[in-house]
Amino acid sequence: MDRNIGFKERRYIEELRILTKATALDCIIDEKFERVIYIIRPGDMGFAIGKKGENIRRMQNVLGKRIEMVEYSEDRDEFIANIFRPVSISRVEKDPESGLLTISLLKRSELGTAIGKKGANIEKARLLVRKFWGEEIGELMVEEDA
Repeated sequence: MDRNIGFKERRYIEELRILTKATALDCIIDEKFERVIYIIRPGDMGFAIGKKGENIRRMQNVLGKRIEMVEYSEDRDEFIANIFRPVSISRVEKDPESGLLTISLLKRSELGTAIGKKGANIEKARLLVRKFWGEEIGELMVEEDA
């Protein structure tokens, strides 16, 4: 997937590197939800978050926006699971007719968390999956037999 990173995004990525020593592969400035979403290199998540989340708090103070981080993965399904973490995803399936992805959750009680306040989490998933995989998320389902 071809990704262009603008000047502001590059500046935010560099700010993260300076403050945390972690490497972000990309970042998305989401004006709708007043947040910056960083896509972190695999294995750098601990550096990025910091002890007890101190790096995230520091970044929020510097940038004046809410900070969210997602660990990148070359595997689409693992990447989607990382986006929704701590929600447990059982599987991701692509509908052969519509081409939309259906994401199955293990627990009904986690559905609200997966959607997020005012739809923020599902919107984050849609943005990232569209940008990195060129696919669209259709709906969230709950495993019936779980």
